[in-house]
Amino acid sequence: MNPRHRPLGRSGVRVGELAFGAAGIGNLFTQVTDAQAEQAVAAAWEAGVRYFDTAPHYGLGLSERRLGEALRSMPRDEYTLSTKVGRLLEPTPVTGGDDLANGFAVPATHRRVWDFSAQGVRRSIEDSLERLGLDRIDIAYLHDPDDHADQALTEAYPELERLRAEGLVGVIGVGMNQAELLTRFVRDTDIDAVLLAGRYSLLDQRGLTELLPLAQQRGVGVVIGGVFNSGLLADPRPGATFDYTTAPDDLLARALDLKAVCEKHGVPLRAAALRFPFGHPAVASVLVGTRSAREVRDAADMLHHPIPAALWADLKDRGLLPPDVPTPEEVT
Repeated sequence: MNPRHRPLGRSGVRVGELAFGAAGIGNLFTQVTDAQAEQAVAAAWEAGVRYFDTAPHYGLGLSERRLGEALRSMPRDEYTLSTKVGRLLEPTPVTGGDDLANGFAVPATHRRVWDFSAQGVRRSIEDSLERLGLDRIDIAYLHDPDDHADQALTEAYPELERLRAEGLVGVIGVGMNQAELLTRFVRDTDIDAVLLAGRYSLLDQRGLTELLPLAQQRGVGVVIGGVFNSGLLADPRPGATFDYTTAPDDLLARALDLKAVCEKHGVPLRAAALRFPFGHPAVASVLVGTRSAREVRDAADMLHHPIPAALWADLKDRGLLPPDVPTPEEVT
């Protein structure tokens, strides 16, 4: 079953409910071969996925190069591709070593330089186009401007508007793993979309406080990443990670309770975690990081697993979801 497509806010772009997150094929944590990366993208395409997300940060450009290569034979007008700006890649004269300190199993051939200046944003897009082998970027996100908010607002964002006017990028937005600064961007700019990671999940609904209602009000499309909270909701067990560190005991217990209720209703926890964000009408797509064809097929299967309305009611009755959180069956 192919993923359904939804409008990305007022942007005019439609994206599939399931998006392919390409950090994994940039050797996030462990190595992936070129062939495995190509097979993962091919499996995504076969499953009906038409939205692919990458960034220069992922594997020091490896993710962009591999994704561009894998999509080269696909009809360009049939898929949507997003990448990000804010980190430039500068060659390093030091030979040897790896990038595992930054999470990627690649040689440390470059170093990342934070740059949210107008010039830096333009260069980042130009470099990404070269690595991807494309002539346009469908969606460009400001990437993690947490410590660079003022420059991102006054220099980077206006430059993205200029690049959009020139046709080098289409939709413009911001991607972060916090909701507060994203809310500021939605309120103070005319961005088209936000990518919110890890803050609208079965375990963490901070995105609902201000960001999602404001995005809906202003017609800003929302893409949700990190629905498994870096692993805990994919496989809750001792030692599982939450936000890339070992999950505390209370969160592990809560995840195990969520799993038990889901299993009572015949639903894998992964399926409920993937479907949950679509309870809010501003959410257009869920981004899942995958590194293999098997993981892609599993994500597609889980997204379309039947979920009875009674499951969401049960989670609320047990206090595992707040009573006012919108759940998918409530969307008209």
